[in-house]
Amino acid sequence: MSNLLPSLVSTRHLVADDPVAAQEFFHSRGLTDGLPVVPPTAGAVQAMLDWALLPADTLLGVEPVRERAVTAEKVAINAVMAGCLPAHFPVVVAALTAMLRDEFLVHGATASTGGCAVMVLVNGPVRNQIQMDGTFSVLGNHDRASACIGRAVRLCLINILDVRPGGIDRSTLGHPGKFSFCIAEDEENSPWPGEASERGVPGDTAAVTVMAAQGPRQIMNEWTTEPEEILETFAAEMRASLLNYSIWGGNWAIVIPPQLRTHLGGAGWSKADIRGFLQERARVERSQWADVGKGAVVRDRGETEYPALPHPEDLIIIAAGGPAGGFGAVIPPWLGPKSRAVTVPVAACLDC
Repeated sequence: MSNLLPSLVSTRHLVADDPVAAQEFFHSRGLTDGLPVVPPTAGAVQAMLDWALLPADTLLGVEPVRERAVTAEKVAINAVMAGCLPAHFPVVVAALTAMLRDEFLVHGATASTGGCAVMVLVNGPVRNQIQMDGTFSVLGNHDRASACIGRAVRLCLINILDVRPGGIDRSTLGHPGKFSFCIAEDEENSPWPGEASERGVPGDTAAVTVMAAQGPRQIMNEWTTEPEEILETFAAEMRASLLNYSIWGGNWAIVIPPQLRTHLGGAGWSKADIRGFLQERARVERSQWADVGKGAVVRDRGETEYPALPHPEDLIIIAAGGPAGGFGAVIPPWLGPKSRAVTVPVAACLDC
């Protein structure tokens, strides 16, 4: 069966003889993330654009270093390839729009040897509209929407901005979030407001936050119900990352599943309280680098103190995860304050 394939680089169309030929076309040209893709037929791409009420030539932004224009049509093509449904597309558009803001520094975050990935956090009614799930295996792509939206972001980087390993992407190691790194906050089961509302978006508005993020680091504390002791475990993991990876502070994210947030919320702790505690406790002195084999860079600045969070509001707190177990996760930033997390509303999301 023939598939009409809109080109990723122009408005011309290509015809593939059968599904296998279509897959080989994409793989042979480096247009995938290594996994099979959905052929982006003209009708499928138009369905994406229609759902988001976007003309094909709508300019979402320009990558400033290499001056690559990102249009709605190009994003729609990659969303189809990633397996997205039309209802997912406004979230993908919002994520790309946020990534193209100057403060996110998309070129630096995606070209660095540090190997971060773009974490996408989704808040507001759109989560339920597209059946995102912020509970079991929330960091493991539990549902179709989360997996496909995160993958669409990666395919857009590959096919629109040429962010390919060994090319623009100079990651020494990378991490699995480069396939897909999309999380829905479990707002219905949280004692706190959704994170987007904490970042200035009204609580009844669908929103996306993007962060240049390292891989999640899981913690566990099942031996206390005291908020300070629970949060000290998170702080210890943050201190470890400051010593073992980068000493520079910036945006961090933590994921708090139900068991731990029951203890924190039950004791009356707000997100602001959590931020204040971790801003105070998650810090190291430069002299401590000598304890992890980095003594050569201590020099005469051993007493200099480095907080993970220069400001409490730098911390992104995500209420998500399955119901059992005293687990949590710390998600470090790419490289301190070089890239800032960005939150934008989701536009043209029907019934959201």
